[in-house]
Amino acid sequence: MKKIILASQSPRRKQLLEWAEIPFDVRVVETDESFPIALSVEEAAIHIARQKALAVKQSHSGSELILAADTIVVLNARIIGKPKNRAQAIEYLQSLSGQKHKVITGVCLLSSVNEKVFSDTTEVEFHNLTDEQVIYYVDQYKPFDKAGAYAIQEWIGVIGIKAVHGDFYNVMGLPVSRVVKELIKMDEVKDIIH
Repeated sequence: MKKIILASQSPRRKQLLEWAEIPFDVRVVETDESFPIALSVEEAAIHIARQKALAVKQSHSGSELILAADTIVVLNARIIGKPKNRAQAIEYLQSLSGQKHKVITGVCLLSSVNEKVFSDTTEVEFHNLTDEQVIYYVDQYKPFDKAGAYAIQEWIGVIGIKAVHGDFYNVMGLPVSRVVKELIKMDEVKDIIH
């Protein structure tokens, strides 16, 4: 059966594609996640996703369609990336406490004949978090591989999130319904999508 190539090691993105019953294989190439400073946050997420897709395409001679994504958390126009350590994770979550922020996922669908890029934005609002809650989450869940230092589907999301405006799954790392719509439009993979 034909499959797409997921250019991501993210367990959340794998899970979302499995839930959508999209057949895929994972292939990842280390890529630089920097971006030109002049880009908007939406363009930055798309740029990084496209770089991931191109890196996989250059290392792989097959004709499969490649799906790459990158998720960025933005608070008051400041990008909050993956925390480098425990102290930074605590600082990030304390800054998100009681605030609204944006989660932007850039997506690149790349094949030998097509390229489609887009971004999806979800607004997330946290309740006020206590220092004890933040420290407990960081120490128990170690969110060092997550933009914004949190995963919405983990404990902190269950107890800490007040509102979500937009695609919940986008916050997990992939706007799956939009991805499925775009895949259906692409002739070479529409036969593997329900």
